[in-house]
Amino acid sequence: MRAILTIAHLTIHEAARRRILVASLICGLAFLALFGIAFHFVVRDVANEALARRLISRAALTAFTLAGLYAANFLTVMTAVLLPVDTLSGEIGSGVMQTIASKPVRRSDIVLGKWLGYVLMVGGYLALLTGGVLLIAFLRAQLVLPNLHIALPLMLLEGVLLLTLSIAGGTRFNTVTNGVVAFGLYGLAFLGGWVEQIGAYAANHSTGVIGTVVSLIMPSEALWQLASWHMQPPILRATAIGPFTLASVPSPAMVIWAIGYIVVALAVALRQFQKRPL
Repeated sequence: MRAILTIAHLTIHEAARRRILVASLICGLAFLALFGIAFHFVVRDVANEALARRLISRAALTAFTLAGLYAANFLTVMTAVLLPVDTLSGEIGSGVMQTIASKPVRRSDIVLGKWLGYVLMVGGYLALLTGGVLLIAFLRAQLVLPNLHIALPLMLLEGVLLLTLSIAGGTRFNTVTNGVVAFGLYGLAFLGGWVEQIGAYAANHSTGVIGTVVSLIMPSEALWQLASWHMQPPILRATAIGPFTLASVPSPAMVIWAIGYIVVALAVALRQFQKRPL
């Protein structure tokens, strides 16, 4: 366990040295500044409206906040893929891994340590972005979304899923191929999620089945959809106002599937790295 924690510490230190964390922080703060400015003007317009329209605009503010959280989720997913995309393949190619692996450290400890370090970084980044969006919504409009204790862990689980997939790919593919595979699967999940929703709205069973199958292949979009559904007030779900209302809500069993997906991907990463010549 000590070796894993040491590798995790070195992984975070290396990301800081290469200014990856600084670049991510700057991008995150720029996003929050843009969201805060836009949210300010939306709230200002709502305050000048009549009471009846103000109630409708309250739902619009909720949808706007969900849009901010969707952007935060997207940035977190991109960070989760890009941070470790060359952590194994790149270090093997540069010869750095030979130096690390020559020390009395098990290869499994190297993979688990790097995974833990990146999970901590992705979790911190998600906390920064979602915390900023929610804080802006509360301070400017006293808006608090429901079920955050359920939704935010689901968003973190999605980030960990893509992170683990990127690490697993690094044990088998080169850096470019690994990035293409990870982003390709994420894009496939995104498309499959929309196909499933369109099929549900159109009462088309075949497209719904296709979307479900794609979600099983890559459950990232299903996790976001489930998180966004939990954060919507009942009136928003009932009236289907906004782009984040769902005609087909993913099953909670998808969470179990995603956790199993992570465990299997991590096990594959450990096995492949153990067998790979350095």
